Amino acid sequence: MRRALIIFGGLVLAVPGTARAEPGSFFKNMFGGREGDAPAVTAPRAQDPDDVYCPPVFVPDGGAAIQAFAGAAGDNRRLRHQIVLGRLSRECKARPDGSVAVRVGVELRALLGPAGAAGRFDVPVTIGVKYSEQPVMMRSHRVAVAVPAGAAQGEATVIENDLTVPADKATGYDIEVTLAGAAARPKPAVRRRKPAPAAAADPSEAAVAQ
Repeated sequence: MRRALIIFGGLVLAVPGTARAEPGSFFKNMFGGREGDAPAVTAPRAQDPDDVYCPPVFVPDGGAAIQAFAGAAGDNRRLRHQIVLGRLSRECKARPDGSVAVRVGVELRALLGPAGAAGRFDVPVTIGVKYSEQPVMMRSHRVAVAVPAGAAQGEATVIENDLTVPADKATGYDIEVTLAGAAARPKPAVRRRKPAPAAAADPSEAAVAQ
């Protein structure tokens, strides 16, 4: 029986049979389940081909939220909005060649601050697989999170279906999700004015000087 781990509200659950999709959407299946119905977590055995290594989703420091301020950053009274990661989940399925197919679901939440207003916010999200801290396959998405008029928050989801872990890295890899802020624009180069060329000497003045 294949066994994979799924994150649900911060709790790690062992869910058997992830190779067979249950009715409903992928994201609902990932976060579905009944409370109190969590079997004991067992570590997968790398030597058993029926076990799939499927680590918890990792979020690096600083990658869980993006904030936008009306003015200097850090003043909560001028906070326009913040985008935060909600629920995270994944499914891992072994392939005949020994590689692993990984699917990751990410929930995003937009929360308005005191200086914010309803609207649509584009969020950069990077989902990928790393092995020994080195990227194996990384995918970047721009997800639109809308906050309707009269509401204080909005939600959106993104699902990455096409991550592949090679057979030689099928045990010990990491699944990573991070929010990335907009790249800082380089400061425009300061244009220095060239000094005006010196005026040619008047020949009559040169004659007087002699």
